[in-house]
Amino acid sequence: MNEVVLKLSGIEKTYKKGEPGEVQVLKGAELELRRGELVALVAPSGAGKSTLLHIAGLLDLPDSGEVEIAGEAMQGRSDRRRTAVRRDDVGFVYQFHHLLPEFTALENIALPQLANGARKTAADARAMELLNSVGVGERAGHRPAALSGGEQQRVAFCRAMANTPKLLLADEPTGNLDPETSDRVFGALVKLVRETGLSALIATHNLELAAQMDRMLRLDGGVLRAA
Repeated sequence: MNEVVLKLSGIEKTYKKGEPGEVQVLKGAELELRRGELVALVAPSGAGKSTLLHIAGLLDLPDSGEVEIAGEAMQGRSDRRRTAVRRDDVGFVYQFHHLLPEFTALENIALPQLANGARKTAADARAMELLNSVGVGERAGHRPAALSGGEQQRVAFCRAMANTPKLLLADEPTGNLDPETSDRVFGALVKLVRETGLSALIATHNLELAAQMDRMLRLDGGVLRAA
């Protein structure tokens, strides 16, 4: 439980916004996320939550500051190394599921494993195990269009977990769902996190859901603070 899976140190990020000039969205953001922690990130729309998650997940670069994943500093690493860390150690979940429409639920979860060198039988078995763990195993053979919104998002969670990452980053993962479905889907996500012992940073507007996590951080004026 002492292992620091994600560490952000002095993260700065500024965007140019045309005539009005620059907007600094992150001002020295600091974060330590330890193994097994489930942490909520709350802030109004436009406050920089997605930017912070993209930097944490190596999808974007900070203007300054350092990102460490599982003890490895990412500053100055090659694109190939950053891609490898992102593939092996980080799982992403977004507000929209982004499942591939031509593939079944099981295939959507098996594909990242196959791309990572897994054998098909092992990938399918892992996909089925994950689907069963979130209660949609019976929907394994259905394509995304045949699934409900809640089922689609649970499949998306499973896909993010397919390669057994150390870190899960989720950006408003229940934002498109009605309250009842949101509660059920969030419960499935928490179950996955607790059973696997990975770390999760989850951006959400839902303070009731945020209160169920281990702790809550608020992004306020570009600075991360305990909420």
